[in-house]
Amino acid sequence: MKLQPLADRIIVEPMGSEEVTKGGIVLPDTAKEKPQEGKVVAVGKGKVLDNGQVVAPDVKVGDVILYGKYSGTEIKTKDGETLLILREEEILAIVK
Repeated sequence: MKLQPLADRIIVEPMGSEEVTKGGIVLPDTAKEKPQEGKVVAVGKGKVLDNGQVVAPDVKVGDVILYGKYSGTEIKTKDGETLLILREEEILAIVK
């Protein structure tokens, strides 16, 4: 499924958290923290200002980002892939 985000929205593929703790304990899905790190899959054209000017987003496809725990809207594709649609302002940092 191909998605093109609009305006200042960004599509992110959440990176999975570890399923085994350092002590070797396997965590069930219900005990896992919601991922807060992801890879940018698609980027919109940018935010439109009141004067009509478009400001390009600071992130690009392929960047690894950090976002708030309950940010964005989670969607599932036809292929069963989980993606997250965020606004640029919900991104906390780019991982370098």
